Amino acid sequence: MKITRRVEKVAPSLTLEVTSQAKRMNSQGKKIVNFAAGEPDFDTPQQIKKAAIKAIRDGFTKYTPSTGLAKLKEVICAKLAKDNRLKYSPSQIVVSCGAKHSLYNILQVLCEKGDEVLIASPYWVSYPEMTALAEGKARIIRTSLRNNFKLDKESLERSINRRTKLLILNSPANPTGCLYSAAELKEIARIAVRHNLYIVSDEIYEKLTFDGKRHVSIASLNKQIYKRTIVVNGVSKSYAMTGWRIGYLACPDQQVIKAIGNLQSHSTSCPCSISQWAAWEAIGKPQKAQIKSMVKEFQKRRDCMLEGLGEVDGLSCFKPEGAFYVFCNISKLGLNSLTFARRLLKEAGVAVIPGVAFGRDDYVRFSFATGLGQIQEGIRRIKKWVTP
Repeated sequence: MKITRRVEKVAPSLTLEVTSQAKRMNSQGKKIVNFAAGEPDFDTPQQIKKAAIKAIRDGFTKYTPSTGLAKLKEVICAKLAKDNRLKYSPSQIVVSCGAKHSLYNILQVLCEKGDEVLIASPYWVSYPEMTALAEGKARIIRTSLRNNFKLDKESLERSINRRTKLLILNSPANPTGCLYSAAELKEIARIAVRHNLYIVSDEIYEKLTFDGKRHVSIASLNKQIYKRTIVVNGVSKSYAMTGWRIGYLACPDQQVIKAIGNLQSHSTSCPCSISQWAAWEAIGKPQKAQIKSMVKEFQKRRDCMLEGLGEVDGLSCFKPEGAFYVFCNISKLGLNSLTFARRLLKEAGVAVIPGVAFGRDDYVRFSFATGLGQIQEGIRRIKKWVTP
């Protein structure tokens, strides 16, 4: 059979590939330290699991409206108002099968063939591939360590042309953990409004911020940018619910919402009913102490990893302000990122994600979404592997 060119060109996700390989090696009895996983190692909180179990027992196992439960949309609106100072009605919300699904839907609906999508490098691995599947063109804007891997107004302005349709903004970011300040977002917002660009604001890591810093949603800055922004979020990272697959988007443009709803009705019918009920419990009754405890533990792990990797000859790491990744420069070791990752897994039993997956072949990504004991053991192995 002949595969379509648009799908044939899509590269497999290196993050999922490495994570799966590490899990497979573990199942074979090899003790792998997994610094590749992009998910919290914490269990989903008990009250959320209990809500899902009750939904099953109550027979809540049928189709829901294609864009999500009305009750879930209501608590999402309340959450956005309280946490992000954003006012939406339930009719401006679409619940999907994960934030990734929301992003995919947005690009399918907004991108015409040849439209350009601005993406800062390093980027989350799926942004360019989703753009390609929508027949758009990813215009990659290379950022630098000097600017903490953030977009600056000069490079952003230079990248805009008549085909530019939208900008994908991720804060806190995967893979760097950089966090945009309100002042930095205001500059980006001014440029977007001036050039009539849409913003897709991926805020999935919003609650995972460190050192007292807080996430700011670009849509909250003023009415002009609010109208041009689609906010994307979900329950995966903040509530340790990666496998439940519930994400959502918020957009004031009813035409966009209707189009996404139509698309989703023909692709997934609706998100999982039981998972939606669990998400209603998570978002509607947030256990702030649990989230605070998780963030505190992540910060402790971050500091442990930064200290340990800082002692490894040839590695230079960026200190993240959010998410749960450390992005490390490996150029002094004389290896590209894929060779580094493959050899480290095979020879030392440590799984990391090669930076080439994020558009930077001179870096690798370490996840600290694992226990302190595993972090210490992994660093011990890395030190021994780099300097035998």
